[in-house]
Amino acid sequence: MDCSNPIQTSDSPYELLLKAAFLIPIYHYLLLLILVVLIFVYNFLEIHMFQDLFTGFRGQSVSLTFNSSSAIYQEVASKCKLLHRRYLATPWLYSPHLQTAFLSLYAKSPVFSYERQLFHTSDGGTIALDWLIGSKGVEADFEVNAGVNNDDNTPIMIVVPGLTSDSASTYVKHLAFQIAKRGWNVVVSNHRGLGGISITSDCFYNAGWTEDIRAVIDHLRCHYPEAPLFAVGTSIGANVLVKYLGEYGVDSRIAGAAAICSPWDLLVSTSINVNQNKFRITIICDRFINRRRVQKFYDKALTIGLKGYAQLYVCTKPPHQEILSRVADWEGITKSCSVREFDNYATRVVGKYETVDTYYRRCSSAGFVKNVMVPLLCISAMDDPVCTREAIPWDECRANNNIVLAVTQHGGHLAYFEGITAQSIWWVKAVDEFLSVLHSSPLMHRKMEKGDSSLIRTLESSVDQGPYVSVMEDGLVNAVGNETPVDAEGIRNEPACQNDNDKDAITDAQVVDHMNGGKAHLTNDRAHSRKEIENIRDPIRKCMDQLSRRSKKSIWLLAYIAIITTWPLVGLALLFFSKKKLRSIQMSRRS
Repeated sequence: MDCSNPIQTSDSPYELLLKAAFLIPIYHYLLLLILVVLIFVYNFLEIHMFQDLFTGFRGQSVSLTFNSSSAIYQEVASKCKLLHRRYLATPWLYSPHLQTAFLSLYAKSPVFSYERQLFHTSDGGTIALDWLIGSKGVEADFEVNAGVNNDDNTPIMIVVPGLTSDSASTYVKHLAFQIAKRGWNVVVSNHRGLGGISITSDCFYNAGWTEDIRAVIDHLRCHYPEAPLFAVGTSIGANVLVKYLGEYGVDSRIAGAAAICSPWDLLVSTSINVNQNKFRITIICDRFINRRRVQKFYDKALTIGLKGYAQLYVCTKPPHQEILSRVADWEGITKSCSVREFDNYATRVVGKYETVDTYYRRCSSAGFVKNVMVPLLCISAMDDPVCTREAIPWDECRANNNIVLAVTQHGGHLAYFEGITAQSIWWVKAVDEFLSVLHSSPLMHRKMEKGDSSLIRTLESSVDQGPYVSVMEDGLVNAVGNETPVDAEGIRNEPACQNDNDKDAITDAQVVDHMNGGKAHLTNDRAHSRKEIENIRDPIRKCMDQLSRRSKKSIWLLAYIAIITTWPLVGLALLFFSKKKLRSIQMSRRS
């Protein structure tokens, strides 16, 4: 062996790797590239196809959050089968983004027509109320022009759509059709400037604008006093509804409600709304819109949609642009590059908020959850790309006995498609079942027995909200409670149904009712008089029944006090009469 020869140095290892790489067929690189792209898309679009495959397409269970002592869950939610079953999204819509886009672009909605009424607010604004009269038959049996009688006791469901949605939106029509099939009457309260109606005042709505829904509910309660009112809000409409329920508490005049995909906290969440005619998305957001790359895409793309919405109704009289140019910073709106900038130049200025964060904080419904006093079902999705899960008020919902929170793993934003054909929306059926069970539950019957009259509410506040009695300085016994001032006739000061300026507040856009015959008028007057007498008698009867039912302890306590305090007098009276009787007996014996 010749050790003197120098060692032969081989090629560089990198050169060897490069030569080996050239030996690999090109289609292997293509397969690797496709695999990388698929992994990226799978995570970017939050696809859950393999998760559904591993679970045998059984779906995921619905997570329910409620108070352990909640009568709403025990008597209503526990009897709702859909809330206790699994939800499986449509297999080929295995992404929340695909579901949300499909809801806007391709989803089919039931075919029917609304009956429109125009409601004029006190500030000159116009709200389109689109009615669908209930029928328990099939789709062709809907009586669109039938109208609603003032003495009809059929339940009425109020729908509050999202920010740029109206009664023509796909999910709104699915909800209205499903509820109307049950026989209920449905009215969609379109936001100002939507539903083909022009803006007629300088007052716009926003994510926390509850004045319009309050005016609509007061109108419906005054014109249809016998009909129980239910309400369903979606997206920003859900935020408005929950905020309204929290603001007014027991005076909300709502028998039950549902909030679907609410943003809850506007500093955290986003709100996306779509229109069925074209993919038009509007968003109110802040911190978590940039949580993922897809949220950054929403921020950039939806800012263009917001500016387009401001210029959308250029053909109306007056156009939105003309009004916004007068009440907001139109130059700033056109130059907005993010949603936050748009809210700063438009929503904040019109709503007269100091800062954008002030607007977000004051209009968020999460702070009003604790004050909700009516049965409320809240539905949210963990993969909602807009109203993110970080904003869901878990603890606040658990602390309120009137709220049941249902959270699913999948569903997207307002989509929740199920079935192979994606013709069914899960949350629509869940809301229909919840409100139906609520309406027929003993809880609702007990609430109806309490009544809505001011006289009954006055007695509840003065007697049942203890202490029962209070001894005054002059020795009189007085009931103590949190009372609301009443007038000299004992009637609580409630908003009037209709004043002189609002006589023409409702304009029927399709149907004009005509009254026929003088005799019919006389008959109606007599029937109306009898009904007024019954209306006066019924609250008194209910009041006495409630007083006797709820004040048993007070009555027995007062009886006990009366016996103890009057016992000396009773003893003296018994002694006097017994002595007199004995004397009469002795006199009779002597004689």
